Amino acid sequence: MTVLPRLPLLATLLAAASLHAEPMYFTPCSDTAVPGSLCSGLNVPGSYDAQGRAVGEPDAMHVFVRKFAADVPAGKPAKGTLWLVAGGPGESGASFYNLLPTLRRSFPGFEFLIPDHRGTGHSSRLCKVEESERSPGGRALAGAEWGSCFAGINLMPEYAGQFSITMAARDLQALIAGEQGKNKPPMYVYSVSYGTQLVLRTLQLGPLPVKGVILDSLVPPQTDARWDLSQRSHVVNTVGMQVLARCDADAACHAALGEPAATLYRRVLDKAQADPALLAKMPGKNLKHFLGGMLDVPAARARIPYLLRELDQGKDGELASVRATLTDAAAGLGSYPQSPLSIPLVNIISNSENNLQASLRPGWAATDIDRDEADLLFTSPLPRILLGGGLPTYSRDAYFGALPAKVPPTLVLQGTLDPKTPYAGAQAQVQALTQNKAGKVALSTVYNAPHFLLWTAPACFEQASSRFIAGKPAQDCTLQFPPTN
Repeated sequence: MTVLPRLPLLATLLAAASLHAEPMYFTPCSDTAVPGSLCSGLNVPGSYDAQGRAVGEPDAMHVFVRKFAADVPAGKPAKGTLWLVAGGPGESGASFYNLLPTLRRSFPGFEFLIPDHRGTGHSSRLCKVEESERSPGGRALAGAEWGSCFAGINLMPEYAGQFSITMAARDLQALIAGEQGKNKPPMYVYSVSYGTQLVLRTLQLGPLPVKGVILDSLVPPQTDARWDLSQRSHVVNTVGMQVLARCDADAACHAALGEPAATLYRRVLDKAQADPALLAKMPGKNLKHFLGGMLDVPAARARIPYLLRELDQGKDGELASVRATLTDAAAGLGSYPQSPLSIPLVNIISNSENNLQASLRPGWAATDIDRDEADLLFTSPLPRILLGGGLPTYSRDAYFGALPAKVPPTLVLQGTLDPKTPYAGAQAQVQALTQNKAGKVALSTVYNAPHFLLWTAPACFEQASSRFIAGKPAQDCTLQFPPTN
């Protein structure tokens, strides 16, 4: 169990009393997850009111933060501080630990502060018993824990509101405010995927004492029905069809298949429908979902045409190779006690704020999703998962669907083949911020890249972030599409 120093909450009184929050005190971590790292955190209220003041006990929850000291000579100060805000929702900061080499190259001389937002990792959880580190499943739910966790939350439906995006944004605001100081190096914030939504929500609450913000894989406008989570399969299919079209346009790839890639794929789908044994070889027994997942990893994505060719021929060597590639890619992010995704938090935040299905299509059922996705070749399980609900939602607040009035200098890093937060959605969000004259927002396009560019396109990430820190104009970059054979 990670034992952390607990600090009294002062940060939440900033807006009302114009006080500076006390900084966190970092000490060597009691766990051995990342040797050499330091740990601390902040006690925060269970809820905040509209003015950001504590509701109820001021230290009802705890937000965990891990620190990686700057890689500088002894006695030398850090050149800067970078806060790293994870995605999800439901994902902890542990997803960044294995990416420290890329971060150190991109931000030389910087120290890194990585929080677990409320409901994730070592921070306070929705299910205190079932998601505790010492439970049978550790931080993940296992066996009977699913039922007891969900039942407990449903007994207190108002509890869901304590884990909203805005509550987590108040926490982040307090954490960052507590680290500002006259003699401290400049601070920046990096966030990815859902983390970009959380940072934008934090900026809606008021300015942050940071020199700049980097938004990696920016979420689309929250109220745009083209890109909400219920439309994830359509987003995935758009990218998948682009990948197949690339094969058709590539002489070697087209010659290897001997026909349009989509034609081959549809024949394989027909065969899988008629042959349960073939379908059984697919993870999850769903070929569309499996290929949709391959789009997240460039090395696996490049093998899609050749996997289809072998499946058509009744072979499975390529399938085994692709599965190994996906396993290696996931392992590259590491596995820590904090790593398991908080499914209850995913469910609550997604259905409360990022799923427009209930209002746009009331009564929508699994059969409607089947019909809607019948002609798609690449799909995601997410629309069906969200359809199930199972947990209470919270009411949307005044920040829903809006953007910050002001932002610090901001760099948006976006891949053109992102199957989660689509490129067109990021363009729309950047355009909205620009039209609102919120501040200087630059878009750095990474051609051929999927989601989470810090992980999937590290060279492009290093180039873009280094230029941003140096105050240079943003440049586009190209992720080399893996060679075909």
